[in-house]
Amino acid sequence: MIENKNIFLEKKILIYGLGKSGLSSYKFLNNKAKVFLFDDDLKKKFKHQSNQRLKNIQAISNIKFDRIIISPGIDVSNCKLSKFLKKNESKIYTDLDIFYSFYKNKSITITGTNGKSTTAKILHEVLLDQNIDCRLIGNIGNPALSERKITKNTVFVIEASSYQLDYSKLFTSKYSVILNISPDHIERHKNLKNYINAKFKLLNSQSNNSIAFVNKNDLLINKKINSKKYKQKIIKVDLKKANKTIKQLNNKYFLSSGNRENLSFVLKISETLKLNSEILIKTLNRFKGLRYRQQIIYEDKNLTIINDSKSTSFASSENLLKNLKNVYWILGGIPKKSDQLNLSKIHCKNYKTFIFGNNHDEFKKNIKNKMPISNFKNLKDILKKIFFDLKDKKLEKSIIFFSPAGASFDSFKNFEHRGKYFNQLVKKFLNAKR
Repeated sequence: MIENKNIFLEKKILIYGLGKSGLSSYKFLNNKAKVFLFDDDLKKKFKHQSNQRLKNIQAISNIKFDRIIISPGIDVSNCKLSKFLKKNESKIYTDLDIFYSFYKNKSITITGTNGKSTTAKILHEVLLDQNIDCRLIGNIGNPALSERKITKNTVFVIEASSYQLDYSKLFTSKYSVILNISPDHIERHKNLKNYINAKFKLLNSQSNNSIAFVNKNDLLINKKINSKKYKQKIIKVDLKKANKTIKQLNNKYFLSSGNRENLSFVLKISETLKLNSEILIKTLNRFKGLRYRQQIIYEDKNLTIINDSKSTSFASSENLLKNLKNVYWILGGIPKKSDQLNLSKIHCKNYKTFIFGNNHDEFKKNIKNKMPISNFKNLKDILKKIFFDLKDKKLEKSIIFFSPAGASFDSFKNFEHRGKYFNQLVKKFLNAKR
């Protein structure tokens, strides 16, 4: 499966960033090329040969590299090697580029602002149940280069972020998917146009025998699609057409508009691949969802608690919020630049909002006066207040909706850490209530 003209074989390569993707690139390339390593965090532990790890920019400048593999989390404009990278921009590649240069297997690559992980996970389970050797890689699952025992029949479902696509030069996918686009990661991409262009690199890299699935009802996607002629077949996915199949399902996970949108893409891809529809329905009915993504963590006749810690924008929270009533909405963290709540005041009449952390003024400004807002120092104080209020509302079904609509890095390592902490607090309050 390895081609002789591979641009990474026997080359002098710098791997920048020793996170998951960087380490998997190192392990994959170490016996195929001369590999050197660098990370902005010089204290980061590394188990392998220390003579391959470069300590400073001077050491890097003394070596003429053929290729530079950069981790997606590194911002070329804001890192220790910024000048060096800008000078050597033509040499920058990603682990997805390495992956594609060694493996030409069929892949379904999913991107979008919201729903990537969930859609990728559903599709992975669907394909496995159809007896297809399917691997889930990228932002979700294993790094692309960590997979083993790959055969010519192996199919890859890849979740790709705008960061990965932005840096990639070789990668292409037989099937590409853009679920939706709304303003996100603007602090990294500088403006919305750059962010959209990064997403559309997935389509721009495809050949004429490829297929792209895009959201028929997304204004930003349609504007970009109509701006040029694309080589591949473009399939516009319409949620309304998927509703007939959705009605056959007995899985309340797909009640929210966001999850129905994700599902509509899975259904269209399944139809294109001519999958067995009976097996498909069984798989979808069993699907439980991903942790910290619109996850129901507690439910009784009076109260439902939903952990949606993954939400880092208003657009993400709105997908489920607009279908809920009698809601205690908990939000906080680091708000997205230029983010706005698009629900009307009438829509929000049954919501009470509780903001934690230091950015309450920014959230309050974005929400405007659409619903009652209370500020709290931390999550524990919010839950204490909500559970106190619930004592007087026993006859009315209420929902605690933890959907922060902001990044987690002000107080937590990541959204998983934030979600786990919320679950721990909820468990304590529920135990105290009994």
